[in-house]
Amino acid sequence: MKKRLLTVSIAESCTGGLAADIVTNKPGSSSYFKGGLVAYSNASKTDILKVPKGTLTKYGAVSPQVSSSMAKNVRRVFGTDIGVGITGICGPSGGSKAKPVGLVYISIAAKGAIKTKKFRFKGTRRAIKLESARAALKLINDII
Repeated sequence: MKKRLLTVSIAESCTGGLAADIVTNKPGSSSYFKGGLVAYSNASKTDILKVPKGTLTKYGAVSPQVSSSMAKNVRRVFGTDIGVGITGICGPSGGSKAKPVGLVYISIAAKGAIKTKKFRFKGTRRAIKLESARAALKLINDII
């Protein structure tokens, strides 16, 4: 992330701050990482990240629409070049046929464009959280 001097912020739901933890474990990360938010509840998504309530109602918290809104708005909150939104279902319960455990959406917002990617991870809750955080960081690195 440091190589192009871009700043990054992350809004996390299912990863619970793990992506920010991984980023901040690297010396010098304060030069590009400006902050992160854990918006685990729908209320925090609407109140802090300004995800429209209608979007949550229509599509659900685990959706590309919500992850893209999280990415766009965390970028605005921190004034960064890149914003990341992560939302998903890490299990072991909470999944459904339409949205199974391991379903994760990660969005990257930068320069007026938003890219969202859908993932299906398998494993324990911890494994899904870790794979989700790593996937988000890989997407950031792919952009820069």
